[in-house]
Amino acid sequence: MKTTKIEWTDKTWNPVTGCTKISSGCANCYAEIMAHRLYAMGVDKYANKFKLTIHNDVLDEPIKWKKPHIVFVCSMADLFHDTVPFDYIDKVFNVIRQASHHRYQILTKRANRMAEYFSNRETPENVWLGVTVETSMELSRIDALRDIRATIRFLSCEPLLEDLGLIDLTGIDWVIVGGESGVKARPMNPEWVRSILNQANEQGAAFFFKQWGTWGSDGVKRNKKANGKVLDGRIIQMMPQLA
Repeated sequence: MKTTKIEWTDKTWNPVTGCTKISSGCANCYAEIMAHRLYAMGVDKYANKFKLTIHNDVLDEPIKWKKPHIVFVCSMADLFHDTVPFDYIDKVFNVIRQASHHRYQILTKRANRMAEYFSNRETPENVWLGVTVETSMELSRIDALRDIRATIRFLSCEPLLEDLGLIDLTGIDWVIVGGESGVKARPMNPEWVRSILNQANEQGAAFFFKQWGTWGSDGVKRNKKANGKVLDGRIIQMMPQLA
């Protein structure tokens, strides 16, 4: 557990660390870079660097947190990676049910495996489920998410790598958009962002603009994050409405 700089959550919980690349958005994976950095710092949890590792010893962390939090589950992994057994995922969700005073956000690129998991299981009321959609090639992940019952369903279009075109946001409550950071960052065109914003507004989904990343809205690459969180003169960071 730790306080996080991720704007749309306030705690992270990593009962799994490590992953493997599955789509173009993985090319410059921030979690992989961070895992190697933590390994170099001698952090025991990252002794395997970014090799997928299950951490039974941190399963009960959320139970110890008495104050309610919004918890991002597996910020350093994909909980629905093919090599994470369903019986271990069951253990994660048992903790989520036990520590029900928190809200949990679970984001995956493996939407079909998540759908398989929930095909014969109920989603806890305090869980938000999301999928990453970086290019139009990943739009099918939205369909898989839409078929799962969840209190909140959300998309993370980060890093946004191209114009996604028309998006069916039926059943989607929240859309997060952000550009890529780092020395190898790929630029994000402002028109791609505006298109998603307009579609979210038209279809009733909350829109959260996280950042431009290394490339600014003017198309200039900078050493630090450019232009912050401002989109057309505004900071738009809406959260989904809960019933």
